[in-house]
Amino acid sequence: MSETIIERCAARGLRMTEQRRTVAAVLEQANDHPDVEILHARASAIDPRISLATVYRTVKLFEEAGILEKLEFGDGRARYEDAEREHHDHLIDLQSGAVIEFVDDEIEALQDRIAERLGYELKGHRLELYGIPRKRSRS
Repeated sequence: MSETIIERCAARGLRMTEQRRTVAAVLEQANDHPDVEILHARASAIDPRISLATVYRTVKLFEEAGILEKLEFGDGRARYEDAEREHHDHLIDLQSGAVIEFVDDEIEALQDRIAERLGYELKGHRLELYGIPRKRSRS
């Protein structure tokens, strides 16, 4: 991924206000899967004039333009990540809510084999695993 979120917004003809630029910059720096409230907290730390409503509208605009991907992990919170990030899957910790990104070559190959066996060429997928940490035995 070579272009920034702001560059992709410009390429899609989106009007970029200073507040939208701030939200885009916050998203660009995110290494997690923030929801709108977290994005608002981060953006308002940079520009206190940014309202929660502005962040909601900006995220919706970016999602509709294919710049952001909306993720829903069953906890009632929509989270977001850059739609052009490198492919990865997610493991969601049901106790803490942490979202762990991973790539597994065996899973990728298995999905390709399944699609081929069923007569399809795989063009994409989304894998979400849900779990709780295993208790470690005390030795």
